[in-house]
Amino acid sequence: MGELEGTYRVLQTPGARLGTATPAGVSTLEPGLGPLAGAARPATRTQLRVQLLDDSVEVFDVEPKCDGQVLLTQVWKRLNLIECDYFGLEFQNVQSCWIWLEPMKPIIRQVRRPKTAVLRLAVKFFPPDPGQLQEEYTRYLFALQLKRDLLEERLTCTDTTAALLASHLLQAEVGDYDEALDREHLRAHKYVPRQERALHRILAFHRELAGQTPAESDFQVLEIARKLDMYGIRFHSASDREGAKIKLAVSHTGVLVFQSSTRINTFNWSRLRKLSFKRKRFLIKLHPEVHGPYQDTLEFVLGSRDECKNFWKICVEHHTFFRLFDQPKPKAKAVLFSRGSSFRYSGRTQKQLADYVKDGGMKRVPYERRHSKTRMSLRALKVDLPRQSLSFSEGVRTPVTPSPTAASFCSAPASPPAPLGLRDSQVGGGSSETGPPAPGAWRPAAEKSSVVAAQPPQPPALQPHQGLSAESPLPSPSTQRSPPGLSPLGPAAQGLSPLLGPVLSDAAGTGMDNREEPRRKCVPADEAYFIAKEILATERTYLKDLEVITVWFRSAVVKEDAMPTDLMTLLFSNIDPIYEFHRGFLREVEQRLALWEESSSTQATGSHQRIGDILLRNMLQLKALTGHFQQLHEVLTELEAASRRLRRLEALRRDFELQKVCYLPLNAFLLKPLQRLRHYRLLLRRLCAPGPGDPGPHSQDRADLRDALQAITEVTSTLQHSLVQLENLQRLTELQRDLVGIESLVAPGRELIREGCLHKLTRKGLQQRMFFLFSDMLLYTSRDAAGSSLFRMRGLLPLRGMLLIVLDPPVEDQASEWSVPHCFTIYAAQKTIMVAASTQLEKAKWLHDLNTAIDAAKTGSTPAPAPPARMLCPLPRARAGLSPGSPDEASLEPEPEDEAGGAQGSVAGMGQRRANTTVLVCWCRHTSVSRADHSAAVENQLSGYLLRKFKNSSGWQKLWVVFTNFCLFFYKTHQDDHPLASLPLLGYSVSLPGDTDGIQKEHVFKLQFKSHVYFFRADSKYTFGRWMEVIQRASASAGRAGTPEEEA
Repeated sequence: MGELEGTYRVLQTPGARLGTATPAGVSTLEPGLGPLAGAARPATRTQLRVQLLDDSVEVFDVEPKCDGQVLLTQVWKRLNLIECDYFGLEFQNVQSCWIWLEPMKPIIRQVRRPKTAVLRLAVKFFPPDPGQLQEEYTRYLFALQLKRDLLEERLTCTDTTAALLASHLLQAEVGDYDEALDREHLRAHKYVPRQERALHRILAFHRELAGQTPAESDFQVLEIARKLDMYGIRFHSASDREGAKIKLAVSHTGVLVFQSSTRINTFNWSRLRKLSFKRKRFLIKLHPEVHGPYQDTLEFVLGSRDECKNFWKICVEHHTFFRLFDQPKPKAKAVLFSRGSSFRYSGRTQKQLADYVKDGGMKRVPYERRHSKTRMSLRALKVDLPRQSLSFSEGVRTPVTPSPTAASFCSAPASPPAPLGLRDSQVGGGSSETGPPAPGAWRPAAEKSSVVAAQPPQPPALQPHQGLSAESPLPSPSTQRSPPGLSPLGPAAQGLSPLLGPVLSDAAGTGMDNREEPRRKCVPADEAYFIAKEILATERTYLKDLEVITVWFRSAVVKEDAMPTDLMTLLFSNIDPIYEFHRGFLREVEQRLALWEESSSTQATGSHQRIGDILLRNMLQLKALTGHFQQLHEVLTELEAASRRLRRLEALRRDFELQKVCYLPLNAFLLKPLQRLRHYRLLLRRLCAPGPGDPGPHSQDRADLRDALQAITEVTSTLQHSLVQLENLQRLTELQRDLVGIESLVAPGRELIREGCLHKLTRKGLQQRMFFLFSDMLLYTSRDAAGSSLFRMRGLLPLRGMLLIVLDPPVEDQASEWSVPHCFTIYAAQKTIMVAASTQLEKAKWLHDLNTAIDAAKTGSTPAPAPPARMLCPLPRARAGLSPGSPDEASLEPEPEDEAGGAQGSVAGMGQRRANTTVLVCWCRHTSVSRADHSAAVENQLSGYLLRKFKNSSGWQKLWVVFTNFCLFFYKTHQDDHPLASLPLLGYSVSLPGDTDGIQKEHVFKLQFKSHVYFFRADSKYTFGRWMEVIQRASASAGRAGTPEEEA
């Protein structure tokens, strides 16, 4: 096709076509020239103002008709923000509600009057773990967002937590503690509502943060905030079908329902089949297996259609960002008719964003903290030998251990040093509107984060990493090449059950270098303070135990609707008042100890250095709860009866006990209130009996302590019989669940005296058996199958008419066929068995308890309890040719073929059931536990922070440790809901480290079982002595024997 030739007709302007004259006027053009008739007008541009998270305002030139993505791209580019998909721009609509700017929609259709509107940069998606934020700059912006939420009262929390958050924010902005300058800064800047009331507490917390870098402070803020209920929550007012006022919210887990500030329901993404809206009704359609026979669609009514659609869009975006791997494809527009909304999330998902940052999709550039004017601490100047800050203060700071996903925390310096003269310059070079400089801006020191980043690389043991607080333990030498974002027990511990067996792996364990000494704060030296601190630590653990019933179990019961209404009322009407009392008591103790420590640090004396008044007031209040304590026996009895009667309730209990938060049997938590009373009595006795050289409390406090001891003694005396009955009932019911082949183990008058492992002589030789001595009979069982946590009954011997004969062979007859060390023979009415203990000590314990029980059965005036109703394993018949009284009759019991490896079972391999039950530990450790041992374990419970070290590692690891039920449970902090791991102590010995252990620290004790060795380090002499005393008392009467091979 050739070229087109010819002339082009000039289009007439509208005025020329109508015959109007050309307008006359003064022209600056050359003669003969005029303006082009068809010249296009330049596109109008609008200046939009965006308020950043540091409250500065940036101005951006955009076309009003362009999509929101254009403005978002300009903002991300000016801020040099890599992980930009976590953020968004929000603006207020006509109803003054904050609305997110949609990327795929023109700005002029969203923002009304864009010339006067001010958009706000905000965090849109809050990840569950701050370790998932791989950039230091992103964590800095998140900390600013939480600062805004805290001030706007969106992030609601207790006054203590708010003050703790404010102290970390203050440390990031002004540096180390200086009271005069801090007060000046806090007068000009507000961090929390009603800041004047919390000023003293903020300063007290800030004093403890010396040497913490801004990056570490940001991570502390995120770590504390993520555990709060209101973390990342934005409320949307609504009502349910009955018209009750509720609030809806959405998070990474799903759709949340609140009533006031209490979360009453959670619809996880996995439970939802469809989310939709119709006018102002928001509809949630559940999966069939979730709703069961009930309604499959839930309906909530919002204020208007726009509010409902806005909340639906937020749900769609959250589901896509957190749940999908790839960005969904846009929905094709219909040709004629459209059905439903075409809205889709436009942006990268969290998975895509993590891969993009991990692959280095964008170059890291320096950033500047606009308000941070930190002073350089003395520790930062000592580059050759910096000292770590290791504080044992409980509740002042939360130790931080980032997630394993934080793989790039130390891969490259995230914030290289900026020139000092450019510190107050703009981030992106655009025009800005900033407020006046902070009062502390004149401080003559460089920002500490820049100083740290400018230093040459140091070993992890000498230089704190970005994102880790100075208090947090640093990686041990074995993990120096790995990212410091590992959990305390390594990634393997996270994937497995949190209740590990007797061996805790030390792989990838995070620790503190052994060369560093802890920096101890000034604490009171009197013993009363340490006892009060023990009350505080154990009260925190006890309150968490109550929450297993009042919060977690209640939520499961309400969700499944598996418990009868009368039983639910009986349970929670008695537990809730006890829980509320202890919440108030814990707050009082926390406040008093904070004031006590404050007065000690200032060398002042006063009414704060006492605890008797608080204990007296609360012990007297406990008397009013005696009725609720007495009802616990009925609660436990009715709960067991309902569980046997209702399969749904039994299945609910079984599933609940498999959850991480239920680290003990459910019935054990119901016993905690009564057991706590005995613990109070023990601690008050220690307070009223000062040690040698200790002057003890002053006269008024001593009088209050004596009165408190008398009050708690009256309460415990009244409830002592109920506690004994409850403990026996709890042990019998738990044992009933572990045994196969026996029913109705719980009977009036039956008590469990001792349980443990013995070796029984059979036709195959010595076979391991689990024996249970009751007040009326002796049961022996074997493992139901290899790796199973259940035990199948092998025989039952009544105590009446039983006779014990001890026939230890002499040394010269050890080669005889029947020569078995530590053995004895049990003659019953219809059967004779020969058993052997693992040690002479174990043998003596069994003989003592058997003789005592046999004598009690002979002389008892009350009739013996009836044997179990049904036995699935009948007693074996006698073999031909052997008399009933022959010792060889012991070998008549048939043996399963898979029993050979039963003795080699590991506590860690029990499948889904808890691996630290007393029965399983006794089986694997070849030991036994008596009724007296359980009673001693109730009084010897302890909680607190300890440093743990493995035998072959050089680093110390700070953990919150709870000792209960013959077991150590390890938590990252006292605020955690479930333990990371556990260590059953039956069979372990506690001692001081020897010279060969190479431990040069003080206040260290050693736990050892065979080749498994652990070292634990306390923060004071008193705490060290208490841990040694409690573990020794709890395990003194319990067996600490090795295998028969070791003792023979």
